[in-house]
Amino acid sequence: MSCRRLILSILATIYVVVCQSQVLYEISGNSTQDKSYLLATNRLTDITFLDTIPNVFKVFGNCNRVVTEFAMQDYEALAALRQAAILPDSVILRNFYSETDYNNINQALQLTLGMGFDQVGRMRPAFLTEMYRNELMRKWLDYNEQRSMENFFEKIAAEKNIPVEGLDNVGETMYILFEREPVHWQCEELKKVIDYPEREVRLEKDIKNMYREGRINDIAYLLVSPDNHTSLSYSDYQVYAKRNLEWVKRLAPYLKEGKTFINLNAIYIGGDKGLIACLRNAGYRVRAVNRGKLVIEEQPKEQ
Repeated sequence: MSCRRLILSILATIYVVVCQSQVLYEISGNSTQDKSYLLATNRLTDITFLDTIPNVFKVFGNCNRVVTEFAMQDYEALAALRQAAILPDSVILRNFYSETDYNNINQALQLTLGMGFDQVGRMRPAFLTEMYRNELMRKWLDYNEQRSMENFFEKIAAEKNIPVEGLDNVGETMYILFEREPVHWQCEELKKVIDYPEREVRLEKDIKNMYREGRINDIAYLLVSPDNHTSLSYSDYQVYAKRNLEWVKRLAPYLKEGKTFINLNAIYIGGDKGLIACLRNAGYRVRAVNRGKLVIEEQPKEQ
């Protein structure tokens, strides 16, 4: 390896490590008794990525509570969500589509999910959309739910009997997932995702890449861009922005006590209306952990 290439390699390593540290944030100030931490996550990113985030295991080990969007270890709540995903008997999906569209969607579901409307036609369209998107991510972006970093710390906390708190209750989660949009809009969104699957894959790939580079704000700007025509849209971000304000209030008692580990998807974190901005506007000091610290990994010796 030439001297020039060695220098470039070292600089690239420094850049990656510094950027990756921007997904873990320290929260203090505003009469907090101790520091808390916020980890931005990405569901398509493998748990091995956690090894590249400086100090994340250390700060998790010093915390006595995990706060997340919805406590996935609450099995009664999960059962309620599964029940909520089923349409009322009076709603028939065939009535929302032309015969051609219905047949095309049915074929796409069969090819991708291995199940058509005969098997899943009683599920809410929003649920079918998410099932279809998940299969796209598995096929094209190597999504593995069991190895996703998103719920890693929640699972560890449950194993160690560390309290896990959800920012949303089951009723609020039901509303956001299944009731916020009327059924006919959900049907249109399902059709759009099936007609343009490449848009969904490209968006998720861009989000994943931005996340791994520590570009949390850019994720927010990507979602609100007029060029974004996916199922994860500007209107969704507006809902997240409104919810962030409520989340700051719900986080207040946890943050006051301190030693709270907040684990949330990166799409809620950055931007002018993201959770970080809302926390700062409420008087908290939020700073990236290890900002400005250069960590140089040892390079292999030149042969």
